[in-house]
Amino acid sequence: MFENLSEKLQRVFKNLRGEGKLTAENMEVALREIRVALLEADVHFRVVKQLIESVKQKAMGVEVLTALSPSQQVIKIVREEMVKILGTHQSKLRMANEPPTIVLVVGLQGSGKTTSTGKLARWLSKNDHSPLMVSVDIYRPAARQQLSVIGRDIRLPVYEGAAEETTPVELARAARREAMQTGRDVVLVDTAGRLHIDDQLMEELRLLKEALGPTEILFVADAMTGQDAVKSADEFHKQLGITGVILTKMDGDARGGGALSIRFVTGQPLKFVGIGEKFDALEPFHPDRVVSRILGMGDVLSFIEKVEGNIDQKKAEEMQRKLIDNEFTLEDFRDQLKSLRKLGSLESILGMMPQIGPLKDLKNAKVDEKEITRVVAIVDSMTHKERDNHMIINGSRRRRIARGSGTSVQEVNQLLKQYSQARKMMKTFSGGFMGKRLGKLKLPFFGDQP
Repeated sequence: MFENLSEKLQRVFKNLRGEGKLTAENMEVALREIRVALLEADVHFRVVKQLIESVKQKAMGVEVLTALSPSQQVIKIVREEMVKILGTHQSKLRMANEPPTIVLVVGLQGSGKTTSTGKLARWLSKNDHSPLMVSVDIYRPAARQQLSVIGRDIRLPVYEGAAEETTPVELARAARREAMQTGRDVVLVDTAGRLHIDDQLMEELRLLKEALGPTEILFVADAMTGQDAVKSADEFHKQLGITGVILTKMDGDARGGGALSIRFVTGQPLKFVGIGEKFDALEPFHPDRVVSRILGMGDVLSFIEKVEGNIDQKKAEEMQRKLIDNEFTLEDFRDQLKSLRKLGSLESILGMMPQIGPLKDLKNAKVDEKEITRVVAIVDSMTHKERDNHMIINGSRRRRIARGSGTSVQEVNQLLKQYSQARKMMKTFSGGFMGKRLGKLKLPFFGDQP
């Protein structure tokens, strides 16, 4: 996400760094390029106007023009203003004083409401809550069936409803009673959608709001629709009073204009973003981290949180010991690749890395997810002795491994070369710059430093 905008803004800052001195003239050029980059990223024109005016006012001050590193000062100002537009701090999901908390999930048809309801239920379950889902879409039986299927997939309950519960309000009230009786502390109400906003839809949602008194009304918007998503969110807010937004398909939106516009236009925060099709591909929205990624500074905090949530701590500590003692085997190499899979797509992981120094070209790396499957198959075709000591893998062994894994000898050779390189790299990391800073977290790949 944000690839296009990030690339253009970084080019602007690179040009500024090339200037020996910051002047009113080259600052005007930079601001014009920033304006064009934002507009091309489909950012709302009012957002662009305010951002440019704020940056200009602060950047043209004497303390910036005379600074030792004026380009860095400008980057700092742009970052601060972008964070301000996105909401400064993460907006957490609010909980009712007395359970169950009612969350209305609203939006247009096809925006991803039902899938987002399932993702949100899973996220709540992973964060010490016990959600109950209910679909009140009485017009499309397939929508209610879809939520039931999702509930089975993520192993969380869905209130199916009784025969006499024929209206959205009756279904939602019954689900609330069910939650109170079974000790569920959150009820997620997946509402009906339309292809466009109409009076019937809004009246139905107003009745639900009046009957349930929801703590949160979350509008689900498709990031791929750009400014249409912003307009729809604004209209829903004017008529219903939404409390936050879930922006779906952020992984497929290279521009990101909707994310940068939606809070400014509606006044309501982005609370979650969908970054993939899997049910764990929903993340809380952190304005400061997103801006850091746009400006090429990476999002190491989110990376660390992903690792801590998915990697076994004891295994990570054992891996550090092996790295330091130079005992990193092919079996360990395979296990590390499997651990990487738990963190999500490799492209999303690389996107969290700072685009500076030795990591500056990571964003251009072409990642073949199938390569991990091939590597795992090759290592699985080896004997325990071969995994423990790759030096004994001679020509005949390589041919046998290739046959067993359905690959070629060339691919086996390539893996062994990659393994040797990874072993050297990880040994370097364990005692180098990254190890010193991340090692204390006991994460895989990084040595533990005193």
